Amino acid sequence: MRHQKKTVKLGRTTAHRDALLANQVVSLIEHTRITTTLAKAKAVRPLAEKLVTLGKKGTLHARRVALSYLHHNEKAVTKLFAEVAPRSANRNGGYTRIIKTGPRLSDASSMAFIEWVDQVAPEAKEEAKVEAKAEAPAAVEATEEKKD
Repeated sequence: MRHQKKTVKLGRTTAHRDALLANQVVSLIEHTRITTTLAKAKAVRPLAEKLVTLGKKGTLHARRVALSYLHHNEKAVTKLFAEVAPRSANRNGGYTRIIKTGPRLSDASSMAFIEWVDQVAPEAKEEAKVEAKAEAPAAVEATEEKKD
């Protein structure tokens, strides 16, 4: 009987599938939104959500478990624990969203975005960059005034 053996195989061996899913989660952590096939997005979601739950725990053991899942990508684990997990601190699951985008042109495979639900809006990021650029010349002028 196949009870509780729901593994999407994605036409790959176990090691290849594990590496693919780990790389997809690392990309999701780094870019906050990735485009992939619908089947891969559905396979990535449980792993990504488990890692956010580990990030919310914040213990050394949780960090080491996350490192083992993500093949020792320390940069991604640091971002997961410092930025992604704290944004979802008061949410009990459902950290990712899958948005279908339609078929791919080459082979008509169904495509989708997968993204964090609590991600910072792109408009807010742009406003922060504009404010930082506006403040930077003022700081340069202040140091030039001190020199004179």
